[in-house]
Amino acid sequence: MSAFITVLLLIAVVITLFVVGIHWGFRAPRQIENGTPQDLGFAFEQVWIPSVANKRLFGWFLPAGNATQTLVILHGWGSNAELMLPIAAPFRQAGLNVLLFDARNHGQSDLHSFSSLPRFAEDLGYALAWLHTQHPQAMGKLAVLGHSVGAGAVLLEASRRHDLAAVISVSAFAHPEWVMRRYLQQLHLPLLLIRGVNRYVQWVIGHRFAAIAPLNSVCHIACPILLVHGVDDQVVPLADAHAIVSHCPQAKLTLLEIPDAGHASVEKIEAHAPELLAFLQCHGFVLQTAL
Repeated sequence: MSAFITVLLLIAVVITLFVVGIHWGFRAPRQIENGTPQDLGFAFEQVWIPSVANKRLFGWFLPAGNATQTLVILHGWGSNAELMLPIAAPFRQAGLNVLLFDARNHGQSDLHSFSSLPRFAEDLGYALAWLHTQHPQAMGKLAVLGHSVGAGAVLLEASRRHDLAAVISVSAFAHPEWVMRRYLQQLHLPLLLIRGVNRYVQWVIGHRFAAIAPLNSVCHIACPILLVHGVDDQVVPLADAHAIVSHCPQAKLTLLEIPDAGHASVEKIEAHAPELLAFLQCHGFVLQTAL
């Protein structure tokens, strides 16, 4: 009996270490903002956006006079609103209101149990609801932009609503399972264990990977979508963007490939701001910038 109990204890320890290891390995590192939009010469309103479970999201609203067009920007995993300011700047200069915010567990937003693509999307939904309540005049024409996990989140949220005029996805992966497989294979884990991790993560986040995969989300989005992807992205290869495009040919998709850009090459994307602005202008946004 003692041997049996010992075996059970060992199994319990292994399972516990397995679960703790997964949560530790996939936790979102937190970076707190050090600057503000004022550093770039923009007037702004610091805001706190109510989210699920009484959590608050930290954000900045950059008004453009009486503009009725707004871009909402969502950062990626482990990032924050400040790191997206260089991308936000050209849109604000073009006469759009801009709302940037931190997802839960990121930047200055409240702590929550875990982060996931669906929770990023959920926070985006709350940010849009806040905008509708606090700045209804800014809701005339809406666009959303997300990076990495944030890109997957804006695609997921856009697939559920019909009040968006355009979506810009930067460095989105095609399928969460592909991301997990690429990461876990670097650890030289056996395929059986990788499958176990994937099943556990899906159970924790409460969603099947296929249901939240960007390559499936785009099939349910009514508005135009611009996929922006770095040719030299080593985290999410360009092949993911091609897979999204080929999987759903009926979607209103445009792919912009950025030469020499990696996964987090914000400066490279900023240099291609005219193409991003032209995309919005092509789909009905009135811009102040001469293109």
